[in-house]
Amino acid sequence: MLVLLALVLLRRPLSDRLWPDSRLQQLRSDAAQALREGRLSSADGRGARQLYEAALALDPDRDEARAGLTQVGQAALAQAERAIAQRRYADAHSALTLAAELAVPRAQAEALERRLRAREAADAGLDQLLAQAASARAAGHLDDGESAALPLYQRVLALQPERVEALEGREDTLADLLQQARQALAHGDLLAGAARIRRVQAADAGHSELPDALTDLARRADAGRGEAERALRRGRLPEAAAGYREILTALPDDAAAQRGLSAVATAYAQRSERQAADFRFDEAAAALREADAIAPATPAVSEARQHLERARQSRKRLGGELPLAQRQQRLHRLLDEAAAAEARGELLAPPGDSAYDKLRAAQAIAPQDPKVRAAAARLLPAARRCFEDELRGNRLSRAGECLDARRALEGEGAALGDARRRLAQRWIAVGDERLGAGELRAAQSALDAARRLDPGAAGLEDFAKRVRAAAPGAN
Repeated sequence: MLVLLALVLLRRPLSDRLWPDSRLQQLRSDAAQALREGRLSSADGRGARQLYEAALALDPDRDEARAGLTQVGQAALAQAERAIAQRRYADAHSALTLAAELAVPRAQAEALERRLRAREAADAGLDQLLAQAASARAAGHLDDGESAALPLYQRVLALQPERVEALEGREDTLADLLQQARQALAHGDLLAGAARIRRVQAADAGHSELPDALTDLARRADAGRGEAERALRRGRLPEAAAGYREILTALPDDAAAQRGLSAVATAYAQRSERQAADFRFDEAAAALREADAIAPATPAVSEARQHLERARQSRKRLGGELPLAQRQQRLHRLLDEAAAAEARGELLAPPGDSAYDKLRAAQAIAPQDPKVRAAAARLLPAARRCFEDELRGNRLSRAGECLDARRALEGEGAALGDARRRLAQRWIAVGDERLGAGELRAAQSALDAARRLDPGAAGLEDFAKRVRAAAPGAN
């Protein structure tokens, strides 16, 4: 007898032993009531659908909740039919969406959808919309508002996807937009051209004339990158930044433009470092702000920020904030020491005691003092010779030190910019040679050196691509 009782108990659904019947019964009762009242779905969980789904989650072994959900789907179809008859088209769409989610027979749902589109089309006056669209296109209003040709054709196609006049009208309108895009690109207007091409892509990604327009877009973007790169090489940083930003506005995923804009930030950061080294703190801070606005996370920007702070501290240590009499006394002593080192031939070495180092300390105290400027003018030829000799001997690190001395002595200018570009090109050549020999670390170091000298150097990006491609895991 006990065995028989156990078998009976075990044959009952597991949910009967885990969940009280009263809870399930209440859910099913509430769901049935909501169904009778037409509350098929509700965000607060009190709709028939939500209640039946809750009952099903508690008791997946029984079919009552599944049957209830089927009834909800059929009720949704009935609601959609009534809404169509009453011209409540938004309600009809919502009811059909609910019915589809509850897996009603597809034939029933599709039949109602066709009726809904037909009624909407009839009420919307599609013939009138088509006439308005054709007039808008003839007047050149292709896509400049809701009453323009393209939006009107799209409205018709949303109701009658196979309407031939709308399909042909949209095709012609998109062709007109692409023609405008190509004309804009031909006149150098990258943003206008890209915007129209994106609109066409969104409407019909398979349009027959789209590939040619995309080719024109790529060509114009290439030209824009070239212009920005040339501006960067020539030190016209605002122009370079504007060029790269325009490309990124038109093509947000353009990796080359992103790298170019980072190079502009690096160039601003390097300019800030050079100005800070000359104790031109206001100019250095302004350049740093420009770099920070473009790419604050770039390592060069962080380094420039630290360099500026160190330069300010150095100025304090060198007597920049001493009383006037003490500053003059220290200035005269440094100039005397610089002259003595110059007389000994110690122009750039040894570090700390060379004529150049003494002069740098004097510049920190009084950069515009006539005696300081005269001393700089005397040392400048030696710094220039140093750079040329070291560059000729391919001693590039030493050439960089001589270049730093030149910069401190003569300031920024075309001659210094040319020297910087020459040294960057030499680093690229050395790096290319090291890369060919499989010395990836040396190639990367050469790349970094070239980028610090001239972020827009010719061939730099191609060399950078080869270095990235050679890196482990690049493929």
